[in-house]
Order: sequence, then structure tokens, then C-alpha cells
Amino acid sequence: MYEQTNTMMETKTLFQIPQLLDGDDFTSEDLADDMEGLRLSFTRIKIPGGGHLQFEIPSGNPDVPDYAPYLEGVILYSHNSNAYWPEGSEYDDDQPPLCQSFDGKVGYGEPGGTCADCVLNQFGSDGNNKGKACKNMRMLYLLRSGEYMPIQIALPPTSLMPYTRFVNEAFLSRRRKVCTGVVRIGLKKAVSGSHEYCVATFTKIADFAGEDLAHIRAYADGFVAQIKDINAQRAQAGAAASSIIGDGDASHLELPDNGAHFALGAVIDGEREELPA
Repeated sequence: MYEQTNTMMETKTLFQIPQLLDGDDFTSEDLADDMEGLRLSFTRIKIPGGGHLQFEIPSGNPDVPDYAPYLEGVILYSHNSNAYWPEGSEYDDDQPPLCQSFDGKVGYGEPGGTCADCVLNQFGSDGNNKGKACKNMRMLYLLRSGEYMPIQIALPPTSLMPYTRFVNEAFLSRRRKVCTGVVRIGLKKAVSGSHEYCVATFTKIADFAGEDLAHIRAYADGFVAQIKDINAQRAQAGAAASSIIGDGDASHLELPDNGAHFALGAVIDGEREELPA
């Protein structure tokens, strides 16, 4: 009993929604001059390759990034995303995809069109006749405690099944939205032949309840509406210009001035076992 109580105390989680007008913080109006002419974008984080069990997080110094074994926060929203690069260019950050879909349904560029009917989105279309030439991903928007903007995490195809299982078991089976709990995203090494890579792991470490739950749902609902609007605008621009707009364009994103904060007590549902890859 003592050991169980001690574990619950050690996993106690404190989560704070962004607090504006507090101390040295500034409102959007205060930052207007600094933001003029600039494009507001998400910090994008990838699942590392080569079996490296550390997330690389931009620190403000491109030569000295931060590294972390896991990320914690609230997944405000997620959506499918497809992208097609020429073989060998998919890992080049400076190489935009030839075709991209912002919802996993309709692609813009070459070849473009309905993703479900595209030959590049069929198994066996890659050079090895094993996978897809088009990369199926899922974009997660993770709000970490005390931050104003969520980070965007691109889940590769190898991490889609673990995420699907996690969401079903931890949230949907309980008729709860994913934004109603605090999540820890870790990394697990996997091997395919001589190739090592990382698979994302997911653990729910706390639930929101009561007033906290109402606040986080309202905050997430406002964010989701803006992201859907942004993606719709990007799709319209892609269709009109027959070109791809770079991922992470959040120039119209305005997060609400919200002074609410949340302090969670003991873990409600306990830590879950790591899901298989």
C-alpha cells in the first residue's frame, strides 16, 4: 500500500494552460510590432531515425538543440496528412514534396487528386514493392504545460498503429476526447532487417475532471476550429495554384488570451503498458 501511494505521488502531474497578462508575459497587441510581416508557425518535431531514443527540440540556437527522451502535454488535435517526395528526398528538410494532402483525402501537386485512388498511395508502389511511395502521416498538436503554442509532431507510418491503439484504449473506449488527458510520448527502438528506427509510444498519465475538464475542452475546441480553417485555406490555395504550401503555415493562428491554469492531483487511470509496434 505504501509503495502504491508513493508511486501515485511521484507521478503527480502539474499542467498549466498558457497564462497571459501574468508577470512578464505580453498580449498579441503587445507583440504586434515584432510579428509584423512575419509568419507565425509551429515548432515541428519529428520521430528520430536510426533508433535514436531522443527527441530533438529547437532551442532558439540552431547549432545547439535541446534533447528529451519524452514529451508531455495535451494533444489538442490530430489529423491525417500525406506527402509524396521523389525517392531519396523525403528526409531532406529543404525539399518540398511534389504532392501533399492536408487531410489524407485529397492531394495537391503532382500527381494530385483523390488519395484513395492514387497509385502512389497503394502498397507496393515504393521502390521495394513493400510499402507506399506516398508517405502517410498523422500530425499531432501537443500543448505542453505553460506554453502558448502547441508543437507539431509528425507521426510516420510506423507509429500510426501504436497511436491508433492508444487512442482507442485510453480515450475512445471511455467516450472521451483525446484532449481530456495529459499524455506522455516516448520512443522505442525497432528493427527491420538491418534497418533500425524509432516507434512512438504513448502513455496517458492523468485525466482532467470537473472545471478543469470544461476549460481544456473549450481551449481545444477553439484551437481545432482555427486549424481546420487554416488547412481549408491551404487546400484552396493548393487547388487554385496547383502547388504545395509548406507544412506548418499558421499565419492566421491566434491563440486565446486565457488566464486559466490546471493543477492535477494523483493519476486517475495509472500508467499504461507500452503498446507493441
